[in-house]
Amino acid sequence: MTTQFEFATATRIVFGAGSLAQAGTLIKGMGARALLVTGSKTNRALPLIDMLEAQFIEAITYPISSEPSVKVAVAGAERVRGAKCDLVIGFGGGSVIDAAKAIAAFATNDGDPLDYLETIGKGKPLKNPPLPFVAIPTTAGTGSEVTRNAVLSSAKHKVKVSLRSPLMLPRLALVDPELTYSVPPAVTAYTGMDALAQVLEPYVSAGATPITDAFCREALPRAARSLLRAYESAADPKNPDAAAREDMALVSLYGGLALANAKLGAAHGFAGPLGGMYDGAPHGALVAALLPHVMAVNIRALRKRQRDSQALRRYKIVATLLTGSPKASADDGAEWVAEMVRALNIPPLRTYGIKMDEFPAIVEKSAHSNSMKGNPITLTPDELTNILEGAW
Repeated sequence: MTTQFEFATATRIVFGAGSLAQAGTLIKGMGARALLVTGSKTNRALPLIDMLEAQFIEAITYPISSEPSVKVAVAGAERVRGAKCDLVIGFGGGSVIDAAKAIAAFATNDGDPLDYLETIGKGKPLKNPPLPFVAIPTTAGTGSEVTRNAVLSSAKHKVKVSLRSPLMLPRLALVDPELTYSVPPAVTAYTGMDALAQVLEPYVSAGATPITDAFCREALPRAARSLLRAYESAADPKNPDAAAREDMALVSLYGGLALANAKLGAAHGFAGPLGGMYDGAPHGALVAALLPHVMAVNIRALRKRQRDSQALRRYKIVATLLTGSPKASADDGAEWVAEMVRALNIPPLRTYGIKMDEFPAIVEKSAHSNSMKGNPITLTPDELTNILEGAW
């Protein structure tokens, strides 16, 4: 854990059941014409459109039907310029919010997108501030409503990379847990496990800080008591477990605050490259399949090479927060996560066409990912391969 750090987040965060009703008045004054980025079902945004129109804000919808790509973001920026929009709103899951965030940035920064992208590009800083951006999540998972980056896929490079800048933090993050009530069981499971990972990995990461620790320690017990409940209640969206959904919306928000100001780890280090290499593999599902094996391998490596490390002690704290037992060991925490993966019916990696003979290429690509740099210990190629074998 570092004792020198900075902390940055969205200009304003509004959280609470029913808070969507405030959207019009909260957004008033940010712009007169908004590009409203949504999922494929734009009808979910109709109440929001009515609220915007009541404040004399015109909304031009821009639906996306898959995880965001560089191509989709560039096309969205062109739509912004063509329609003379002065505001971007993301209303949807993490993919929608990431797409909207990137559109707001590309709309004011011309030139080759590769100039600004990490890993496959030059990673240059944005020249100009993005358009004002508002994030309204409808799932509880990525925490993208309070992060400073957008994850985009590149079909050409078969990888997911980040567009990153402190200028990309939203002007407003409006988090209404009621918007997650209709999320189906499988998506509740994937996004919920991603949210769990994003308060677990930063806590043991190389970039942990006292502020991010506070968010993680508050969030881990909430995930422990509510993730499975949210999943089980998702089968009947007319009778949601409101308390569980609120908990998971908070876990997601805390995860975004933590990862944006600390670092992640090997589960996300693998998930980014895998998501770019294999179409149709949901990010959260990949993270979920990998997480217990990442924990187990990290714990073994730390005991072998850094037995007195703070990260190893933190894995024990994670275990006590998840299990509720002060006597829990670090291994008990990894097993708790493995049992949750089974309870949520998370599919193994091979479900997405990943083959064992491709592991060396996956390890090579993942070893250089930004998230892997936050892992509490540098893992060997053999250890990274063991993680893939366990999740396969």
